[in-house]
Amino acid sequence: MDKTVILIKPDAVKKKVIGEIISRFEKAGFILVGAKFVKLSDKLLDEWYAHHKEKPFFPGLKKFMTETPVMAMLWEGKDVVVRVRALCGPTDSTKAGKGTIRGDFGTDIQQNAIHASEDEAAAKREADLIFLPQEI
Repeated sequence: MDKTVILIKPDAVKKKVIGEIISRFEKAGFILVGAKFVKLSDKLLDEWYAHHKEKPFFPGLKKFMTETPVMAMLWEGKDVVVRVRALCGPTDSTKAGKGTIRGDFGTDIQQNAIHASEDEAAAKREADLIFLPQEI
């Protein structure tokens, strides 16, 4: 069965919509196989966003992602990566339709409520970064 990583970001944590977001994945038929509320470290963020490290927005991204703990989750299901990304909507919340997570709870490209693995390789790498084997 396929797996994907979801992070409920600080903007959604502040809006108190964690339960509503989780409910959307449950209603879609996905199985929650790992979850924890975690404060992300600089080291983890450097690895997680290594592809953005040299970009001018990276310091602001790190600051944002450490404003509150995030809800880190590992979800399982058939075609979960593609289906979850569809539920989330485009990364830029201003382009996300109502009824998607980002369209309903995000405000822009950074404060977009949620991170979802972009593909199966990213899901595996991210799961290994955030979860210990015994947490799954």
